[in-house]
Amino acid sequence: MKNKTSKRKKHIFRKGLLFVLGLITVILLFSFIRHRVLLEGEKDLLAPPGQMVDVDEHKMHVYSVGEGDKTFVLMAASGTVCPSLDFKNLYSSLGDDYRIVVIEKFGYGYSDIANRPRDVAAILSDTRAALSSAGIKGPFILCPHSYSGLEALYWAQTYPDEVEAIIGLDMAFPGAYDYTKGGVLVKPYYLVQNGLINLGIGRFFSDSTFLPEGDFLSEEEEDIYLALVNRIGNNIDVAMEASDAKVSAELVAAGGKPDIPMLLFLSEKKLDGSNELWKQIAYDYVEGLNSVSFVELDCGHYIFHYEPERIAEEIKAFLNDLNQ
Repeated sequence: MKNKTSKRKKHIFRKGLLFVLGLITVILLFSFIRHRVLLEGEKDLLAPPGQMVDVDEHKMHVYSVGEGDKTFVLMAASGTVCPSLDFKNLYSSLGDDYRIVVIEKFGYGYSDIANRPRDVAAILSDTRAALSSAGIKGPFILCPHSYSGLEALYWAQTYPDEVEAIIGLDMAFPGAYDYTKGGVLVKPYYLVQNGLINLGIGRFFSDSTFLPEGDFLSEEEEDIYLALVNRIGNNIDVAMEASDAKVSAELVAAGGKPDIPMLLFLSEKKLDGSNELWKQIAYDYVEGLNSVSFVELDCGHYIFHYEPERIAEEIKAFLNDLNQ
């Protein structure tokens, strides 16, 4: 009797499991097909607003606004889906007095996904090649956000004649990566998320989950941003960049500290509500250097989403002091 009851329970369990697996398969298939249809319909949204230039047999997007005798290069944080839109608040606040350039790295915005090394040396090589192909010459004022601080420091170390100053937008310094997780699981972590995006799962979340904070994008720009999230979010290039972060930080740390003018904006708040360690690493790095100024802002890590006008004012004052 017990054997019959046990077999019946196992049979019911197997049927239930098969039903659940079948239901999940149907939902995922529906999500994937819907996603592919929507991707096709979104193609018309994705006309690059800037130049598409050739870099080692791939295309990179170079977006430029304004005119002037100073050229800013705005450098995005790791994983920022569309830098040319993400920085809109800042370059709009700076006005037309400067030439402002946004380079979208491989795997970002309108640029190709190249599936190639993404350590800081490779990224800088691509950035410089893109600027050259676009006919944009230095020296440059580098404006890195977060992870791109490593690229800016490496640029100043390796090609000092090309870097006039660094304006750090809550930028990272090498010591920050002593406290981050690394190892073989970094790339799979990103690629699992990319796989879910490719299945269309991201389309079931609220738009606010993916859009930049702050009300500075038009409705059409929000549609473009979301279309790019669903097309390229957390792709292989972004995964490799994150995977190489610790190695890149070690390379920059070994290169010495570039003694050039720096204006460093620091945020008071990070995702966990505190930013004290991040700030202390910044202060420790520049100790002993000349011409370094700090501005602490009571806002989140994407400071240019919250305080673009204050940042623009401080930048203009900083440049006026440099010219005296």
